[in-house]
Amino acid sequence: MIPRVLSIAGSDSGAGAGIQADLKAFAACGVHGMTAITAITAQNTVDVIAVHPVPPDVIVAQVRAVADDIGVDAVKIGMLGDRPTIEAVAEALTYLPESTPIVLDPVMVAESGAVLLAPEARQALIENLLPRAAVLTPNVPEARTLVGDAEGDLDIETLARRVHALGPRAVVVTGGHREPLTDVYFDGRRLVELHGARHQDGAAHGSGCTHSSVLAARLAHGDEPLEAARAARELASRAVAQGLREIGAGPGPVDILGIACKPDVWAGLARSDTPGVDTLLA
Repeated sequence: MIPRVLSIAGSDSGAGAGIQADLKAFAACGVHGMTAITAITAQNTVDVIAVHPVPPDVIVAQVRAVADDIGVDAVKIGMLGDRPTIEAVAEALTYLPESTPIVLDPVMVAESGAVLLAPEARQALIENLLPRAAVLTPNVPEARTLVGDAEGDLDIETLARRVHALGPRAVVVTGGHREPLTDVYFDGRRLVELHGARHQDGAAHGSGCTHSSVLAARLAHGDEPLEAARAARELASRAVAQGLREIGAGPGPVDILGIACKPDVWAGLARSDTPGVDTLLA
């Protein structure tokens, strides 16, 4: 059985982040990706121009539709936006087995700086969804917001412990916003640093979405959370390193599928002696 992973997140019309990034990550990890869209955004590499929330009952219906027919082996939750959406997602999760691992990426601010989670919705996120999460994957600013560390006084290890105390079974505070570039994993027992290189010449739009999606996919494959976090760290870093810098005027999207690294594959499809090429191009 191919693992089945559901992304509950917003749609990015520029396809750099959101469910579009999630589906690419799922494909790269060999799982069948499904979606429950929470919001439609008009977005590119420079700005988020408009956000249209999906009605709460439609969010619940999307989750029920795939759960009833296809089944769900793991869930990744991304952009939620407001309290009604958070409450709808909490309701939708009741239609899944309690053992279904959930990776929650508390998306608060887009790469462009646009606010994607209303401040008044943060407490609803903490109360309704953090206790359901197998793994929570905030970046450093998101982690500080969740625990009220506005001045940035907490060191990274204390920050991870404080976030874990909010209810998730494990937390990965991602290191993209600090030096050194190190993710910190804490599950209430083990505190582990996951090291990686910074790719200054890469493209990072969608890196957080990709990281949490890989983590969810690896949980669906049967990895333990720490194993999944290591894989997510490695693959997200690779996706940034080979990111598509030439796409858009802002930070380009990550490239987890290696699109820019496989010119020979597409060149082969264009040769007239390639079997089936006429059918493929028709």
